[in-house]
Amino acid sequence: MIRIVIAEDQTLLREALSTVIQLERDFELVGTAGDGETTRRLVEREQPDLLMTDIEMPGMTGLELAEHVRNLPRPPRVLIVTTFDRPGYLRRAMEAGVQGYLLKDTPSAELAAAIRRIMAGERVVAPELAFKAWDAADPLTDTERRLLRLAEQGLSSQAMADETGLAHGTVRNYLHAAGSKLGAPNRIAAAKIAREKGWL
Repeated sequence: MIRIVIAEDQTLLREALSTVIQLERDFELVGTAGDGETTRRLVEREQPDLLMTDIEMPGMTGLELAEHVRNLPRPPRVLIVTTFDRPGYLRRAMEAGVQGYLLKDTPSAELAAAIRRIMAGERVVAPELAFKAWDAADPLTDTERRLLRLAEQGLSSQAMADETGLAHGTVRNYLHAAGSKLGAPNRIAAAKIAREKGWL
């Protein structure tokens, strides 16, 4: 049996995915969660064979979850199932050690087949993304990415400094560097570009 945990913040979709999993005789659904932190605890407790997760969730993103669980004593394989068809997200997922990346419009039979392939040691990627991904290198550092996420929330440079523990001038330097890399006139525009590229 392939023991599976599902992480998805949209209740209707989480229930639909659960139904798909429970229809397969060789799959066992051992738990579901609607946010990243609950998922983290669930995976650590249940030690599933596979974690199926969305990217954007409250608490921790699916990418952050993937990076966390890969360091567990018994790490699960990770399959991202998302609406985000941006190459930047796929590249970051692969760098986080994810074994599969599918879109939410994937037919249920293909989803089940992908899970079996992943458990057999393959990597499975949505075909429409596979050839695009390697042309979309993410130019941002982790610190620049974190600060641009805070900029999206409307925080001032000083508030970002307080949030991150960085000096005010250091925050401004990082934001300037990020804006320069993205060809953006200001931090809000830089955050918008990075979000559209799938880099946040």
